[in-house]
Amino acid sequence: MGTVIRETSKPPSTSVSVPTTASTSITETVNGSHQFRITGYTLSKGLGIGKYRASDTFTVGGYEWAIYFYPDGKSPEDNATYASLFIALASDGTDVRALFELTLLDQSGRERHKVHSHFGRTLEGGPYTLKYRGSMWGYKRFYKRNLLETSDYLKDDCLIVHCSVGVVRSHTEGPKIYSIAVPPSTLGLHLGKMLESGKGADVTFEVNGEIFSAHKLILAARSPVFRAQLYGPMKDQNTQLIKVEDIEPHAFKVCTFCNFHEVTFW
Repeated sequence: MGTVIRETSKPPSTSVSVPTTASTSITETVNGSHQFRITGYTLSKGLGIGKYRASDTFTVGGYEWAIYFYPDGKSPEDNATYASLFIALASDGTDVRALFELTLLDQSGRERHKVHSHFGRTLEGGPYTLKYRGSMWGYKRFYKRNLLETSDYLKDDCLIVHCSVGVVRSHTEGPKIYSIAVPPSTLGLHLGKMLESGKGADVTFEVNGEIFSAHKLILAARSPVFRAQLYGPMKDQNTQLIKVEDIEPHAFKVCTFCNFHEVTFW
């Protein structure tokens, strides 16, 4: 006797749509610059190795910075042969990453400036990291003193240094979620004013000789009794004037209009 194999149908597979989200990590620099004029260069000579003249502090990227010029050099091993130039972190900070540019300006007008820069070139090690307040970037042997004193960088016993700083900042941007403050509803107030004015009123109640005008749609929306009376299959034929008995006018006004509109209209 043969074997009967019945093939049962499999329920159709359902695919669940999984939303895809995205975010972007953005790294950029916050840039700023400062110009430092060093007057009386000749009088600064002999200040001493490791002694400096400092600029005023300036702010870039939320940090304070200062330029330090060493007329007799920063390192004793150079024996005052070179002038040194540095940019220093002058405020509290930890692992502040930044790009720098130190420029000694040519004052002859020929714009042959002496420039040491991180900007506009590929950095093998990335931006420079300053570990703490007082950390410096610059050059112990920035310029030989004997050459500097006969160069176009020195004019009227004055040097001009221009410093640019680019503080590296990173942040991540995701989908924007906008929240809109919704003001409190003034619908009840506006309906109350409309009832007070009588504009659009399409039904009138007579309660013990006192007349009240109202709007059928509002009454029907707030009360199943009025909905049946005004719009149901057994609605009154005359909805222009409805007489209400066995209730005082004040009680009718409070129960009907104040409760239905949730504000006092009368």
